[in-house]
Amino acid sequence: MFEGNINDNFVHSKSTDLIKPKDSTENVHQATSKEAGGEFKVYKRRWAVLILFAFYSASNAMQWIQYSIINNIIIKYYGINDKWVDWTSMIYMILYIPLIFPGSWFLDKFGLRITALVGIFGTCIGSWIKVFSVSPDAFFIGFIGQSVVAFSQVFILSLPARVAAVWFGPDQVSSACSVGVFGNQLGIAVGFVLPPMLVGNHEDLDLIGSDLKLMFYLVAGLTSVLVVLMVLFFQDHPPTPPSAAQEASKTNPDGEPSFMQSLKNLILNPNYILLLLSYGINVGVFYAISTLLNPVVLTYYPGHEVDCGRIGLCIVLAGMLGSVVSGIILDKTHKFKETTLAVYAFSMVGMWIFTFTLNTGHIAVVYITASLLGFFMTGYLPVGFEFAAELTYPEPEGTSAGLLNAAAQVFGITFTMGYSFMLDSWTDVEADIVMSVMLVVGTIVTAIIKSDLKRQAACAAAPAPSTAAISSA
Repeated sequence: MFEGNINDNFVHSKSTDLIKPKDSTENVHQATSKEAGGEFKVYKRRWAVLILFAFYSASNAMQWIQYSIINNIIIKYYGINDKWVDWTSMIYMILYIPLIFPGSWFLDKFGLRITALVGIFGTCIGSWIKVFSVSPDAFFIGFIGQSVVAFSQVFILSLPARVAAVWFGPDQVSSACSVGVFGNQLGIAVGFVLPPMLVGNHEDLDLIGSDLKLMFYLVAGLTSVLVVLMVLFFQDHPPTPPSAAQEASKTNPDGEPSFMQSLKNLILNPNYILLLLSYGINVGVFYAISTLLNPVVLTYYPGHEVDCGRIGLCIVLAGMLGSVVSGIILDKTHKFKETTLAVYAFSMVGMWIFTFTLNTGHIAVVYITASLLGFFMTGYLPVGFEFAAELTYPEPEGTSAGLLNAAAQVFGITFTMGYSFMLDSWTDVEADIVMSVMLVVGTIVTAIIKSDLKRQAACAAAPAPSTAAISSA
């Protein structure tokens, strides 16, 4: 299917039907054609595409918690209710739910490159709108900018599994997906730590305004640079598919299924529906804890706004490590069900520990327990994506990942609003216990899922390629 798009740097050998580079310095793997031995090639450029995507994803994710992590400062500067600050993060979840279906259709229809470019342009535009919101009476302008950025995430969150599947071979696809998710987590980490460092809790509102302007200009400048890089270097797909599973999904003799047919197939897949529920619970709890981390920590440690951001940073950095470790384990063992269940169970245990250590009086303890929670809870994200891809193959990865994210947004909104209500009406310990119980439910649901690894079965059924042909560059 991809032969018509092969770069001019490649020519077909008439005698052996090999695809060879004209120049030996071309950064690709040599491999015999599929007709000659069922072999596939991966390209070194895949890492450039993946890393660029990770930074693009980070530029959007870093703005999700930008206001909430300095909740008390935003309330002081703009003179607004704290619920409006909560909505600056919840708008990400609210907009994603109705947009996931047209977003998934758009990805299937127009491919990775066009989808990613729409997302980065939207992120950049929203970032620049917020530059003009630096005035105590201009919160609504900032909220509009935040909404544009939130709209753009629909062209981001479903892409890690698709980028990994389109560009990487079967022995690297899980690790590649974890790196793609890593970008989102990197952005969240920056969103936790940067605003408290840049925006001080000054008594003079003009000083707060100057700090906010600096922060908004920095983010807008970064997204502008990424627009240029994405336009120049982000590619849709490699010249040839990297695996048998990817080729099979592109060469269906009956033609590619419609988006609605794929959606129907996913809904009728009982194992996927169970994963949808458990994934939504896990990520929903993470959203609630992240959004309301500032008031929870300040309850026990007043004046520690910077620590709130750093604790959030620890959660996400530990999650990045967890994502990479989980991806490597999946690639090495292909134990998708077992890995998913183990990570989920440890997330639940981490939440219980976090709940009963907040009031120790030692903020260092909170750093440690939050990091433990983050390692497993945010480390679960790529595991869920990859398990979904296995359970639903050959349905498009963007659609299965998109529905997972939609479930996460629904649970995120519900849990964030419920958590906020419980913090106002009950104690934080009672609110955290409810979140912990929900993770117990999610662990049980995960245990029920059957390990039906369809993508692995497709790869196993294909002729085995030679090691030399697909060794890592």
